[in-house]
Amino acid sequence: MWCFSNSTCDMGINDIAFPNLNIYLHDVPRGFTVFGFFIALYGVVIAVGMLLGVAVAVHDRKSRGLPEEAVWDVALIGIPCGIIGARIYYIIFAWDFYKDDPVRIFNIRQGGLAIYGGVIGAFISIFIYCRIKKVGFLELWDSIALGFLVGQALGRWGNFFNREVFGGYTDNIFAMRLPIDAVRPRDISPALAGTIGAGENFIQVHPTFLYESMWNLMLLILLYLYRKHKKFSGEIFCLYIAGYGIGRFWIESIRTDQLYITGTQIPVSMVMACLMVAAAAVMEIYYRKKLQKQ
Repeated sequence: MWCFSNSTCDMGINDIAFPNLNIYLHDVPRGFTVFGFFIALYGVVIAVGMLLGVAVAVHDRKSRGLPEEAVWDVALIGIPCGIIGARIYYIIFAWDFYKDDPVRIFNIRQGGLAIYGGVIGAFISIFIYCRIKKVGFLELWDSIALGFLVGQALGRWGNFFNREVFGGYTDNIFAMRLPIDAVRPRDISPALAGTIGAGENFIQVHPTFLYESMWNLMLLILLYLYRKHKKFSGEIFCLYIAGYGIGRFWIESIRTDQLYITGTQIPVSMVMACLMVAAAAVMEIYYRKKLQKQ
C-alpha cells in the first residue's frame, strides 16, 4: 500500500518512508514463505542481479564477436567463489559480532556480503580459470565488469528489503525513514541516535544503498557506451574499479555500518577504494604509454 500524505500515516514496524518525496510504503516484506521455508528478498534480489549480470556479460561478448562460452564457464566458478569471498571478507572485519556466536556466520539471509570480498574472490578464481583454459583474462574481465555493475546496481535493493546500508541523519530530498525496531541496533550510531526526537519510533537517514545503486547504474551506462572505443584489453575493467572506487569512497564516508581495519577506526572500504583507484590509474597510464611506443 502506498500513502502520499505523511501526516496521516503511522510508522508501522514494516513501513519505509521517503517523507520529502511524499512516499510512504506500508508493510514492505523482508521475504516470503514457500512450503514453510522462509525466502529472504535480500537473497532473491542478489540472485536476480547475478543472472542479469551474466546475461549482460554474454551480450557484450557476442556484440564484439567474441565467444560467449567463457562467460558461462566463469559464472559457474566465479559466482560461488565471489559469494564465499564476500562473506569471508565481511566476517573478518566484523569478527566482534560473530565471535561469540559463530553460527551467525552461516546466516547470510540477514546480510553480510562485502562487494570488495566478492570481487577479490571472483578475480582469483577467474584468473586461475583463464590460465588453465588459455583465455584472455583482461578481455574477459571487460565483459565481466559490466555484469558486475548490473549485479551491484540491482543487488543493493536487497539492502532496502533488509533495512540496512544507510547513512547518518539527513533531511535531503531522498531522506529515508525506518522504524527503529526494524534495523540492527549496531547500525544506529551514537550521532544518529542523537537525532531521534522525543516519542519518535523511527530514524531518518541517507539511503546509501540507493546512492550506490544509482552510481553503479550511471557507471554501467557510461562504460557500456564506451566499450567499443576502449584503447586496450582490460580498460573497461580498469575504469570499472576506478569509477566504483570513487563512488564507494564518498558513499562509505556517510554510512553508519562501516567495517574498520582491526584495531583502528579506519574504514576498510575507504582504504580499498583508494587502492583500487590508484591501481586503475597505474594500469591506465602503463597501457596507454605502451600503446604510444608501438
